[in-house]
Amino acid sequence: MNRILSLVATALLLVACSQGPAPEPAQTSSYLDYSNRDDLLTGGVKMISIQTPKGDFRVWTKRVGNNPRIKVLLLHGGPGATHEYFEAFDSYFPSAGIEYYYYDQLGSAFSDQPGDPSLWDLPRFVEEVEQVRQALKLDRSNFYLLGHSWGGVLAMEYALKYQQSLKGLVISNMMASFPAYNEYAKNTLMPAMDPAVLKEVLRYEAAKDYENPKYMELLIPNFYEQHILRMPAAEWPDPVNRAFARLNKKIYIPMQGPSEMGASGKLGKWDRMNDLGKIAVPTLVIGAKHDTMDPAYMEAMSKAIPGARFLLCPNGSHMAMYDDQKTYFGGLTSFIHDVDAGGK
Repeated sequence: MNRILSLVATALLLVACSQGPAPEPAQTSSYLDYSNRDDLLTGGVKMISIQTPKGDFRVWTKRVGNNPRIKVLLLHGGPGATHEYFEAFDSYFPSAGIEYYYYDQLGSAFSDQPGDPSLWDLPRFVEEVEQVRQALKLDRSNFYLLGHSWGGVLAMEYALKYQQSLKGLVISNMMASFPAYNEYAKNTLMPAMDPAVLKEVLRYEAAKDYENPKYMELLIPNFYEQHILRMPAAEWPDPVNRAFARLNKKIYIPMQGPSEMGASGKLGKWDRMNDLGKIAVPTLVIGAKHDTMDPAYMEAMSKAIPGARFLLCPNGSHMAMYDDQKTYFGGLTSFIHDVDAGGK
């Protein structure tokens, strides 16, 4: 009996050997392959030197993924916030094979923070984005620019000057006119608030008492939770809280103004609605039903740009990438893949 078992075992061994070695484990996806990239040592982080009228400074960027055909540069809001609230993109872009770049604009927390207020100027920020593009070696064959909120202003201005370098443009939750935004805030957003609450908010604003804790206590449940991010503030995602906590008010207030009910700073008269027809690259405009930005105006923007698409997030607000994620990222990734395939 033992001899029979030994013969069977030998036969099985011979069969196994005749089948050759076990197959190699599946190779790591090229999307996750960082080899032969100059940011390999730093895990995708690159500090980029930029030239300004006030000297040279460094801005922080971080690459995620590897796709030579699709590279998305993310422009955060504020002005003066950080890239951190874009971290929701980690849940959607990698599975879609999209290479993307976090980027803190000059003055934001991860980048240099010079003290010269003359640097907080829209044309200078546009030139900064162009220098970042060149340093990251992005070009018309692969470069998509996504701007959210203030980043949308920057993206529109960049496209109007440098669209020859773009493959695609995404304007997310930003109207093309601050005067139009102020009108929407005055005629739609404010009247929708509880009259007693609005009266108190305006009283604090008239007194320029913006740092009073009671001012924010009124705005958070009555404005922020309705139009910025439609979740109880106590449940706001950590990336959003970090980005807001690091907001550089030395940039935000001069450019946007101190009030949350409209823009009164340097950007208060900015208006590019009549110039949008000059944008010739494939464009996606993203609006949200509950946003501080008028969704009907956002749709009109898409019609002003030849061939542009409009994506409405019906459950979303200003941070629609959080409170209407499926709509936001479904439409965004579809747009990018369509452009990559040769469409618009």
